[in-house]
Amino acid sequence: MRDGVFEEGSHVLRAKIDMASGNINLRDPVLYRIVHASHPRTGDAWHIYPTYDFAHGQSDAIEGITHSVCTLEFEDHRPLYDWLIDNLPTPSKPRQYEFSRLNLTHTVLSKRRLIQLVAEGHVSGWDDPRLPTIAGLRRRGIPAAAIRDFAGLIGLTKAGSTVDMALFEHCTRDLLNITAPRRMGVLRPLKVVIENYPEGESEMVEAQNHPQNPDMGTRQVPFGRELYVEHDDFMEDPPRKFFRLAPGREVRLRYAYFVTCQEVVKGDNGEVVELRCTYDPKTKGGNAPDGRKVKATLHWVSAEHGVPAEVRLYDHLFRCEHPGAEGDFLDDLNPSSLTVESSIVEPVLGNLEPGAVVQFERQGYFCVDADTTVDARVFNRTVALRDSWSKAKKK
Repeated sequence: MRDGVFEEGSHVLRAKIDMASGNINLRDPVLYRIVHASHPRTGDAWHIYPTYDFAHGQSDAIEGITHSVCTLEFEDHRPLYDWLIDNLPTPSKPRQYEFSRLNLTHTVLSKRRLIQLVAEGHVSGWDDPRLPTIAGLRRRGIPAAAIRDFAGLIGLTKAGSTVDMALFEHCTRDLLNITAPRRMGVLRPLKVVIENYPEGESEMVEAQNHPQNPDMGTRQVPFGRELYVEHDDFMEDPPRKFFRLAPGREVRLRYAYFVTCQEVVKGDNGEVVELRCTYDPKTKGGNAPDGRKVKATLHWVSAEHGVPAEVRLYDHLFRCEHPGAEGDFLDDLNPSSLTVESSIVEPVLGNLEPGAVVQFERQGYFCVDADTTVDARVFNRTVALRDSWSKAKKK
């Protein structure tokens, strides 16, 4: 374009490079470009910019880079990289190596596509926990050590491939299983009233911070007449293999007592809104003196002492494993990649700072989000408890 914003020119550079595979000719490579536009940092100080091929090797040499690792598409550029290093007065001689790029299922890693997702508002920003950006991973609660473990596990290859996102989640889950303290949080609360528990009274029960690590100690959790349990932990007409709460059925409340559902209270639309239960005061701590057993243990939160919280449940950003493989990648966006629940968590969780990661028992690992305030607690699900990758490997 002679009169346009962009204009290219090149110095003629002709050379023959002897490679192990034979002679390769470099014919008239473009070494610089002329752009009549204001630079975001230097303004209008100049209009001549070196191309990537021209600047890459020299920048590496000036910065003392010994090994420049690139993706496979730069393999064809290496002859020019080496020729310029050999024929210009550079302070060192770095080497370029090419490997296949990292591809992950259910997401995109292309900068162009990531920019489009942010610019068009498909995500909340560069730190959206659904994005594979450092800011997004940090906000989701992914530990840096988990990223390093994942990188070491997949290694380097020259063959193009796509890594299952479940493997990345497996590395995260393995690390957090060791480091994250256990807490109780009810995502979809269903009220439980223990009718034979004294009104206006409460007590503290002792709970383990990590069942596999006694050194992490214990904590005191308040228990009272009114509690919340998970809505999914109750069925009015359960199938044969459903062992949680149901009319007439006894279950264990974690660290507390055995309770039995006696009555179901429904709202105007027929939905279950409250359970009336009784408890056995002799079963404190979760064991019955007479030796009777129950088949389910439920987590819970005191209605009086629990802390309201917004819980953000993140799923894959894209529905399919390879977004855009059959058309526009935006058509593959997962409309259910974010679900927000109005939840309740145990009191100690109200004091955590943004970035802290805990395990909600029976639910998954959760990170305190930067949106958290004193009056509004926000948690992001880092990863669920279920490990689909290791289960698939066992099969």
